[in-house]
Amino acid sequence: MATAQKEAFIIEGLAGEKKLSGTVRIHGAKNAALKAIAASVLFAGPVRLENVPKTADIETLSKILRKLGAKVEWKKGGTGKDAVDLLEIDTTTMNSIEIDAELAGSMRASVVLTGPMLARFGKVTFPAPGGCVIGTRPIDLFLSGYEKMGAMAVLDEAACVHRIEAYKNAKGTGTGKGLLAGTEIFFNKVSVGGTETLMMAAVLAEGTTVLKNCAMEPEIVNVAEWLIACGAKITGVGTPVITIEGTGGELLKPTHFYTTIPDRIETGSFLILGALLARDLTIENCRPDHVESVVSLLTEAGVPIKIGASTITISGNTAANSSFKTIADLRTHEYPGFPTDLQPVIVAYLTQVTGESKIFETIYEGRFKYVEDLKKLGASITIMNPREIEVKGPTPLRHLPGEGDLTAYDIRAGFAVVMAALSGSGTFKVINIHLIDRGYEKLEAQLSSLGAQIKRVVV
Repeated sequence: MATAQKEAFIIEGLAGEKKLSGTVRIHGAKNAALKAIAASVLFAGPVRLENVPKTADIETLSKILRKLGAKVEWKKGGTGKDAVDLLEIDTTTMNSIEIDAELAGSMRASVVLTGPMLARFGKVTFPAPGGCVIGTRPIDLFLSGYEKMGAMAVLDEAACVHRIEAYKNAKGTGTGKGLLAGTEIFFNKVSVGGTETLMMAAVLAEGTTVLKNCAMEPEIVNVAEWLIACGAKITGVGTPVITIEGTGGELLKPTHFYTTIPDRIETGSFLILGALLARDLTIENCRPDHVESVVSLLTEAGVPIKIGASTITISGNTAANSSFKTIADLRTHEYPGFPTDLQPVIVAYLTQVTGESKIFETIYEGRFKYVEDLKKLGASITIMNPREIEVKGPTPLRHLPGEGDLTAYDIRAGFAVVMAALSGSGTFKVINIHLIDRGYEKLEAQLSSLGAQIKRVVV
């Protein structure tokens, strides 16, 4: 869990050798759990969420809800060795519609709260969302969607906040009770956040909402299936067209627990790390079908991978990384394509593979800031433009004279830099690790269990 003090990782490199071995258990998907936490606003009573990772982002969103008056607390479910941590949320005590600016500014995902809050309370005030420095993610898509559903958005420039209020639908079909109205929305650009947020907003709306050109990520399906089990009328989830029949303001009943699916980005991260640094690695409690794009690339490259029902195993991985087949051209893509969140991680891997690779980032511009840190270690990477880089390998990684500490610029770039340091020769310090804590729970403990020499220190 992240703390207010500044911390860093001290890492002893493996000098390119595959010395890691063991088992890693995958946590719940933070990108699904965050949306389930936001969806708790749609319920008339306390909800319980299972398999929620204890990452910094989860704690931040929990704090935001507490500031709004909700009760959010960890509880134990089951007994003895079967006891598990549950996150219980009761939003019936919420007494504010103003999302805390300081907390929301630390994570972009906070904007997802606006949909459920606007649907339930008819109004919401929120700041411009913040978070990782990986390019712009405009909120116009959210605002235009709300306006189509019969809400008015006003930017209060003096307070630096957006104030949104639902009103009687201009078509004359609204109730005048501050309900959003069903409508048809086409996303000009596939958006995970837009799909999730407007889907949740539509659950309590009056009438039918049809969302087109939707994102199809498993995290969206995971949350939607829970809402459906509790009374929401949603069809088409996991396809480009989602239809929601609104309840007309009636809150959902908390009749079912929510169980977070395994984190596919954490799975992919350890799968790529294992290909680079592990002789033998078993990844358990995962969904292999959610990382098919990664498995396919690594298998084609020559990495020995075996797939189980809920496990992925790299066994007998003794060949030199330089003998692996390179990836000539790789484009990030919306699910089920190669995830943008694994782009920095695969680039760190490609620095050790023989040949040239071109990586094209289709989702977010400005996601190559971490490249300078890999180049500090001797990696041969050229930034062609804000969306394209060329990687030439293999290049031995080491701490070059005169270069400073390594920096985690965002969650996934942080993992990539840690992986590169582990692959290198010498001792490395990685700073800004509070960003890594946003997406990975106790990363140093996981890596240490595999044999890595990594420790967390206060700086």
